Amino acid sequence: TLDFFAFGYASTLLKVEVFRSIDRLRLQGKLSDDEVALQVKAFLDLTHFISEVPISHWVLSRASAPFPTVVRTLDAIHLASAWVIQEEQKSPLTFLTHDAQLKRAAQAMGFETVDL
Repeated sequence: TLDFFAFGYASTLLKVEVFRSIDRLRLQGKLSDDEVALQVKAFLDLTHFISEVPISHWVLSRASAPFPTVVRTLDAIHLASAWVIQEEQKSPLTFLTHDAQLKRAAQAMGFETVDL
């Protein structure tokens, strides 16, 4: 559960990835129309607690730079977004992910991580 987080940050990319994933599952027959509606509503409810990090010049610049581990392109944008916020706030962030490779990269960058 994520009840222990008062708020969060996410790249504006998150919305695209979530909606594409929901639609992909719908097209594969893994989600009914009712399930799609529930998933979309759950995500939109969650977005009230998330500040969007725009994909700015700074985010793209950091995403283009080397990482300590293998990082896929979209994951680099998520990591760079977290890095930019952490640098701006001068405060450590906890990185949430369900992906083992992204978790390793976040840990290698010094983030605390939580599995989703």
